Amino acid sequence: MAEVKKVLKKKKSSVRKRAKQALVRKKVHSAVKSKMRKVVKSVKTAAAAKPEMLSKAYSEIDKAAKKGTIHKRTAARQKSRLAKSSFKK
Repeated sequence: MAEVKKVLKKKKSSVRKRAKQALVRKKVHSAVKSKMRKVVKSVKTAAAAKPEMLSKAYSEIDKAAKKGTIHKRTAARQKSRLAKSSFKK
């Protein structure tokens, strides 16, 4: 927040507001992505990926896509690759 005020001191209030909103969105998106990555990594590193784990990973990927954190095609590609890798084991 301080960096927004520092950089945009003489800008319009609407510009400052958009900058603040961007910071909030960035925090939300990074949290969603982080959670998604943790779940996906746990499925990938598991010796025997259980169907429940795969389902949880799919759910997290879908949530990220629904919120706009990742694109829907990126989500589809990640789910496809995750399924392919979990069946190879």
